[in-house]
Amino acid sequence: MSTRIAFLKGHGTENDFVIVPDPENAVDLSPAAVAALCDRRAGIGGDGVLHVVRSAAHPEAREMADEAEWFMDYRNADGSVAEMCGNGSRVFARYLQRAGYVSEGDIAIATRGGVKTVHIAKAGPAGAGDITVGMGKALLPAGEVTVRVGERDWPARNVNMGNPHAVAFVDDLAHAGNLFTPPSFTPAAAYPSGVNIEFVVDRAPRHVAMRVHERGSGETRSCGTGACAVAVATARRDGADPGVTGTPVTYTVDVPGGTLVITEHPDGEIEMTGPAVIVAEGEIDADWPASATR
Repeated sequence: MSTRIAFLKGHGTENDFVIVPDPENAVDLSPAAVAALCDRRAGIGGDGVLHVVRSAAHPEAREMADEAEWFMDYRNADGSVAEMCGNGSRVFARYLQRAGYVSEGDIAIATRGGVKTVHIAKAGPAGAGDITVGMGKALLPAGEVTVRVGERDWPARNVNMGNPHAVAFVDDLAHAGNLFTPPSFTPAAAYPSGVNIEFVVDRAPRHVAMRVHERGSGETRSCGTGACAVAVATARRDGADPGVTGTPVTYTVDVPGGTLVITEHPDGEIEMTGPAVIVAEGEIDADWPASATR
């Protein structure tokens, strides 16, 4: 009898993930296996994989085990490793709650971008409460960046949220093109490992909308770190930098899959609030991911 691997499927504002519970880090998730799992026609389908591992069992997270019991070993849809995923953090926390490992309130999650504090709100009449993730502080590397789609190009703000972003303000989100092909950027040295690129339009005061190309995944329905990068870039454009004004600033960020609320505090700490939903669970043959890539 072949071994079975449990999985779940979840999403945060339609940024969807295959969840692989593996507390003892016993499942070999090669890049090819991850890509097979995320394939929307031949696999389960997702923008990435949330590999759920106890921090003490993973060599990249052992040093964080005293602060956070669980490590989010996140992989992009193409199998590449990513530092952090904001929407994935909320879905990861929802899985831990569903599995009975945590309850409502504050928890800590280890990521390659550091330990993140997550708050699971109490359930209300409409169902499960939203989840707020402490996203840390943004870094704003110096230097000019330009992104280009077809014959159009725009200046972009370089924002690092533990992973790299280029935020461009445009007149129409359609100008971003299909976003399955990565937009080009210059200078190449600004993002030696690739970049997530957000295109942003204004909707109302403190309210913007965005589309995003996520490196390794193409256009996704939402990007949590991208929404944070957009809020940070918009605050600087609007002259509302909390570090200067001394006042927190909150932006509503519409993504194709829903809405996220981003707050930046005077100390630079950023919080992201939004929904997280588990939609299915099942099992696959342990040999399938490998055989699916042959």
